[in-house]
Amino acid sequence: MTETTYDVQHVEGGVPVKMWTRGVPVDDKARGQLARAAKMPFVFKHVAAMPDVHVGIGATVGSVIPTKGAVIPAAVGVDIGCGMMAARTSLTANDLPDTLEGIRAAIEQAVPHGRTVGRGKRDTGSWGDPPPAIVEAWATLAERFQRITDKHPRLKNTNNLVHLGTLGTGNHFIELCLDEEARVWVMLHSGSRGVGNAIGSFFIELAKQDMRKWFINLPDDDLAYFPEGTDHFDDYVEAVGWAQDYAALNRRMMMTNVIRALRREIAKPFDAELEAVNCHHNYVTRENHFGENVLVTRKGAVRAARGVMGIIPGSMGAKSFIVRGLGNAEAFDSCSHGAGRVMSRNEAKRQVTLDEHIADTAGVECRKDAGVIDETPRAYKPIEAVMAAQADLVEIVHTLKQVVCVKG
Repeated sequence: MTETTYDVQHVEGGVPVKMWTRGVPVDDKARGQLARAAKMPFVFKHVAAMPDVHVGIGATVGSVIPTKGAVIPAAVGVDIGCGMMAARTSLTANDLPDTLEGIRAAIEQAVPHGRTVGRGKRDTGSWGDPPPAIVEAWATLAERFQRITDKHPRLKNTNNLVHLGTLGTGNHFIELCLDEEARVWVMLHSGSRGVGNAIGSFFIELAKQDMRKWFINLPDDDLAYFPEGTDHFDDYVEAVGWAQDYAALNRRMMMTNVIRALRREIAKPFDAELEAVNCHHNYVTRENHFGENVLVTRKGAVRAARGVMGIIPGSMGAKSFIVRGLGNAEAFDSCSHGAGRVMSRNEAKRQVTLDEHIADTAGVECRKDAGVIDETPRAYKPIEAVMAAQADLVEIVHTLKQVVCVKG
């Protein structure tokens, strides 16, 4: 009998949950949330849990939920298409200035980040007047967006054009990293921003309304779904596909502006995107598994089909990895999307001191103030343990260590 590399959580009245979590902590609340998803009647074969698994809103972060005949909007979440992009340059560590403060400032100036709210104030995380390249990029999405908003006008007046090519807040970041050969990479993490949030929130509420209308009782209200063949199913699939394309374009536009900022700061000419990866980790897509066509929802998980490149970042101050998928069928060709939280944001603020955060981010040019304590390295699982738990899902191609980290 072949020894498995995962543990199985059996769910009464549902499909099993296969968990690649050996050697990493899993919260009991996350196990309960996984079990509730596994009880949905349209889940195909089993749910897969990645080693970074932790409690999320709607569905567990670090989960892969394959379905037939239905889609759960909250299992994708509101940051539709959130993901990573990384590009290797021809620069090496020796080409960087002794102090990296100027590079960090240049990136912060090139890419709107963070968020400010208040009457009469412009949100610093958006474009006041989008530059021509952003307007031109938006034009590639505008016609499809018009079709979506013709059917759902509430989505029209959202932060769409003004958020394209912007970073956001929370765990989104832009980093300059060095690989095992001291080569310089640019790596960034963001999604579909305000417009994706609006689309996700709108359809999650619409699914809940449908459940109430049809008197369908659920193990969790956030597991409200659209059955295939209904108008709302088709509208959601169209809108979520558009938001995923927006997210990928958002990352490309940020990458372009970061590279441009680096060229201004570093006198030496250099090539960019010698190796490049752009991958989602909050999304739904149609795939074939175990000989059947299914919808696969990955929330905090990356596609790791054989030969497919992906990115698994650590926390601020930790290593990150460029990986190649091994195509593990039992995991539905998936892997983790990062380290995964062990503390909630509020818990991190209560438990971690500013001195501890400063010590843990030593050697990284980044924010070292109380406003980023919720993203401090101690709030996350050890990335080395996470990678060890999924050795049969991906192989490591490059190991990266950040030297600059920009957060909103």
